[in-house]
Amino acid sequence: MRGCILQPGYLPWLGFFEQFVFSEVFVFLDDVQYTKQDWRNRNRIRTNSDRGWSWITVPVKVKGTHTKICEVKIDYSRNWIKKHLNMIRANYQKAPFFNSIFSIIREGLYGRFETLVDLNIHLILGFASYLDLHRQTIRSSSLTVKEKDKNLRLVAICKQTGIHHLYDGKKAEAFLDLSLFAKHDIRVEFQNYDHPVYEQCYDPFIPYLSIVDLLFNHGKNSLDILLQ
Repeated sequence: MRGCILQPGYLPWLGFFEQFVFSEVFVFLDDVQYTKQDWRNRNRIRTNSDRGWSWITVPVKVKGTHTKICEVKIDYSRNWIKKHLNMIRANYQKAPFFNSIFSIIREGLYGRFETLVDLNIHLILGFASYLDLHRQTIRSSSLTVKEKDKNLRLVAICKQTGIHHLYDGKKAEAFLDLSLFAKHDIRVEFQNYDHPVYEQCYDPFIPYLSIVDLLFNHGKNSLDILLQ
């Protein structure tokens, strides 16, 4: 069984979905420590500004430094939903597939999920469904993994979910103990994602944006582009 174990982010980048595509089982790693100023609650969209892109950030309420991702709640005291939708509409309303993708985002945001992870996973699966990507998904918080060590924890998740071929991000090379995984008959493959160049609403091309940039501009053809 080939699979990935990744923290769910807000409107993730193309590489996240490339890993989703190549998984038979996809584990949302949601019971590890939440990190601020990271991709869990924000991402970048293309804008017609001097910089060419802007952050869109979901405000959250975090209690303490050891809060798990699955425990982070969304802060609705600020009208961030309207701000996000207005920013997206202003910059993508002329994109060829605006209506289809905007409806997925709007439905997700107005779902007013209590936790950040529920919102993130809902949107990820919404985009995946649009692209006809249907994979077995599991939240790590639903498993009975007690190991604290990062490597032992990942091995335990693999064993509980039947993953024998772990497809992990390039940065994981820095900390994964490959001998430990080999001992448990788990093959590890690291992603080496070559970001494609595609037509955007504005020039010049800017890579490493949210998946929504590709979807707005290329619709269901996005899958072929992100895998090329």
